[in-house]
Amino acid sequence: MKTGIKIIILVVNASLDIFLTKHYKSIIYNNRIISNKNKDNLENNLNNTDKYVNDIPGYNGSNIDKNDKDIMEKNRKIIEERNNKLINNQTHSELHYEKSSKDYWENRYKNQGNSGSGSFNNLAQFKARVLNNFVNKNNINTVIEWGCGDCNQLSLANYKNYIGYDVSQTAIDICKNKFSNDSSKTFIYMNDDYDKSKKADLALSLDVIYHLLEDNVFDVYMQNLFNSSNKYVCIYSSNIDAGWGFHIKNRKFTDWIDKYMSNNWIIKEYIPNEFPYDPKNSGTTSFSDFYFYEKIK
Repeated sequence: MKTGIKIIILVVNASLDIFLTKHYKSIIYNNRIISNKNKDNLENNLNNTDKYVNDIPGYNGSNIDKNDKDIMEKNRKIIEERNNKLINNQTHSELHYEKSSKDYWENRYKNQGNSGSGSFNNLAQFKARVLNNFVNKNNINTVIEWGCGDCNQLSLANYKNYIGYDVSQTAIDICKNKFSNDSSKTFIYMNDDYDKSKKADLALSLDVIYHLLEDNVFDVYMQNLFNSSNKYVCIYSSNIDAGWGFHIKNRKFTDWIDKYMSNNWIIKEYIPNEFPYDPKNSGTTSFSDFYFYEKIK
């Protein structure tokens, strides 16, 4: 009798594993990457799931479900818990709008600040590996970055031609000085009448979206980002609606893309962070992941 019960349990567990393996990938990816109109494109990828997940560095068909779920849930829980603590002690306006996005970064660079921990050390190396691989694999000749900062991240990049925009004149001056002998790189200050007509094969947004405090600034930024690309858009950011600190406002930017860009853009690749956020090591970990979009021809 005991042997029979064990066999039944094993059969039930095996059936449950098959069900979760078949269905949970879709649940995870729908929540983490896209929804609505872009769902069909993702489901086409999932028809050949093993090949799709093996294209993601550090993952394979045997562990993608559990690892990606763990990363997603860990980051979501940390952000929501932190946000709840902040909201309990501050009003919404105090939390998010003590300074404008533009003023914050100009003052930061003027006072010898830098682009932040995400542009240095292990996080910068991780971003450079992913970006340089994507550029090489997709034959990218021109790159535009919205929010180039102090260009420390750029020093690790292998781009043939590059244009960097930033809202801080001080940051632009730093970049121009750093790459004064490199004619392949151009830097543009985003004043009231800056030239935003330039186009590139790839448009980048790296650790910027969650620093856009004002909703109208976020909306214009996203339009500029997608309008400036002929082929691909890369976003490296958190993707959840939750606060964090006075100059950070996490946004579920994929909702905006689904609403305004899904007729012309589809998700191409998603790469989770190699160093998911850990509050005990906040300087060397991050809540940002990579989302690559491709323009529909």
